[in-house]
Amino acid sequence: MSDSSKIARSAGAVSGAVMCSRVLGLVREQVFAGMFGAGYAYDAFVVAFRIPNLLRDLFGEGALSAAFVTVFSDYDTNKGQHATWQLAANVLVFFSILLSIIVLIGFIFADSIVLLLAPDFADLSGKAELTILLTRIMFPFLIFVSMSAVVMGVLNTRGKFFVPAISSSFFNLGSIIGGVSLALLLPKFGLPAIVGMACGTLIGGLMQLAIQLPTLRKIGFRFKPQLNLKDPGLRRILWLMLPATIGLSATQINIFVNTNFASSCVEGSVSWLNYAFRMVQLPIGVFGVAFSIAAMPVLAKYAAKGDLDGLKETFSSSLVMVLSLTIPATFGLILLAEPIIRLIFEHGAFTATDTLRTAQALTCYAVGLFAYSAVKIMVPVFYALKDTKYPVMGSFIAVAANILIITLIIDRFSFKAIAFATSCSMILNFLFLGAVLYKKLTGFSLAYIGWGVMKILLASMVMSGGIYGLKNLLQPMLMGSIPLQFVAVFLTIGLAALLYGIVLTFLKLPELTAITDKFRQRFIA
Repeated sequence: MSDSSKIARSAGAVSGAVMCSRVLGLVREQVFAGMFGAGYAYDAFVVAFRIPNLLRDLFGEGALSAAFVTVFSDYDTNKGQHATWQLAANVLVFFSILLSIIVLIGFIFADSIVLLLAPDFADLSGKAELTILLTRIMFPFLIFVSMSAVVMGVLNTRGKFFVPAISSSFFNLGSIIGGVSLALLLPKFGLPAIVGMACGTLIGGLMQLAIQLPTLRKIGFRFKPQLNLKDPGLRRILWLMLPATIGLSATQINIFVNTNFASSCVEGSVSWLNYAFRMVQLPIGVFGVAFSIAAMPVLAKYAAKGDLDGLKETFSSSLVMVLSLTIPATFGLILLAEPIIRLIFEHGAFTATDTLRTAQALTCYAVGLFAYSAVKIMVPVFYALKDTKYPVMGSFIAVAANILIITLIIDRFSFKAIAFATSCSMILNFLFLGAVLYKKLTGFSLAYIGWGVMKILLASMVMSGGIYGLKNLLQPMLMGSIPLQFVAVFLTIGLAALLYGIVLTFLKLPELTAITDKFRQRFIA
């Protein structure tokens, strides 16, 4: 089986699981929208959750995950099973201790962290205090999700993709069921309902870790606690993490800057931006993250063997696959932002004004969707080549661009400036990493990628014409009852996807064939 087919197969399994997770994530956001709308309580929750989430990106799904997969793949290929399992156990113990210390520090200094992140919350009576309480409740989430990322790395390297990917669905299930139950119960004891949702986050994090443990045992891992700070594998992981952590810290600075700016905008801005970013995370997760997870072990093995040609071919094909899915998603989100937001969120406390503002933010975020996902394919290549300084540089260039763009346009465009600047900075990062990678790999087939992108853009433009026509034709349904909205939105998306697939099939894009073949094998054959 070719590497493109292997990656498409693995990404298909991951995409299905991630799709399930993201759909449940949208249900979770619907619960928040219905119960709390966009304002005081949800603003506080978003900022409070963002604090451990910033660290999660560093220790969970960011630097730790990528560094661990790189070293674990090398051990699995060259050092035998005993040394490989020892490394995994040592990493689990070391990081559980380190993260526990970080959580304790976060609990003690939660008030200072909140006021640093959202100083304007202090101007509203009780808002800062509520945010501090929620932060202290949710900080231990960092431990659960980081350990889950290590376990995911082990399972992915051993070819197990579905269970790790579906585990985040259990996070959302725990958050919804546990959170809503406690949100209904705790007000009877004098606590705000939003506190119940914060507790639900902890329940979900624990479930995300626990669901993966049976599969970990099935592949032969037996946990034997040990802590060896001199272990060369652990030291390699920490060494790889260091520049990556610095680079990812740039992303966190971006988030910090965005949150700070958003908290100074009209009330509800934090909520509108968060709801919109959750929506754009659906295609990023289903396409970008899925292909990144699937491609990472293949890229790492090519690098371990020193096969540069195989690595270049795999990267080029993976990049075209991701672009073939994210570019049409960008067009679709821009054209259908308002109907999608109205269908999903406009219930209960979430108003028509909230729909309009969230759709505006979503349109601005969607501009950078392809770059978000492409960067997730590029960064693992740098890890495989054991060179992480360029992703660090790209991240800081993106931070500088983000701050500059927001500063220049926020007075005119308010919260929309934040979403647009985020997209622009990610596109700049994508262009920078692409140029550096071309030089490091002594070239890859720009003609192949360029022809692929031209075909994708042509098919996307034809699809956009179809969406525009359907949107006008179905406008009464899009403004009607929930069932009518549901039929109209999904009919439009389905017919648009069919039109896009037909055009791209006619244009003969090889990566589409790999994706559709795996789809047919899984669901039709």
